[in-house]
Amino acid sequence: MKRNIDISEISDGRLYSSGDMVKADCRDCEGCSACCRGMGSSIILDPMDIWRFLQGIKQDFTALMSAGTIELGIVDGMILPNLKMDGRTDACPFLDENGRCSVHACRPGLCRMFPLGRYYEENGFRYFIQIHECRKKDRGKVKIRKWLGIPDLKSYERYILRWHDFLNECEAALETLDEEKRRILTLYVLRSFYETAYMVSDDHGFYEAFDARMGQVREKLGMAEQE
Repeated sequence: MKRNIDISEISDGRLYSSGDMVKADCRDCEGCSACCRGMGSSIILDPMDIWRFLQGIKQDFTALMSAGTIELGIVDGMILPNLKMDGRTDACPFLDENGRCSVHACRPGLCRMFPLGRYYEENGFRYFIQIHECRKKDRGKVKIRKWLGIPDLKSYERYILRWHDFLNECEAALETLDEEKRRILTLYVLRSFYETAYMVSDDHGFYEAFDARMGQVREKLGMAEQE
């Protein structure tokens, strides 16, 4: 999701790599769940997030939709899923009665980053810290790599960048299509990357399956493969 805002207004003005230390450690939240409430439709899910849910709680895209824990929304013209806040409590559907994340081991990538964000550049992205998002004022320093807790972070970051660039290409293509062809494109992407489960058991298998699927989709859509 693109945000048209001056990064200096929401960050400390610095950009970080995964090996840098940042003040993001909220000591396992210590019972605070403020960042899991009132998030609206902002927790947008990428394909790996859906795969992680399948591994962690044995629910695929269809099951998550049926359970009402995710919903579909329009993001920069594309139909993408996001976590659906509870209608009664305005809290994340996976927040338990004690205010703790019940899917912490398989939580989405945006949740893993918080209070960090990604700043995309021409050939990659770096991280920035959102200074107004987390209520805790005494956060400790932690290395970003450790904070994310993602095995083989290099492969994960490559995947995130490839997905981001693909969505940008789709967004540009939408501007050239009529309404019916836009609908066909967005639904095809949704079906290809989300509705069709990745039947693999580890991160390496997911990256391989995603790359293969991306190649097939690009060929189908007549998009040149990325270098």
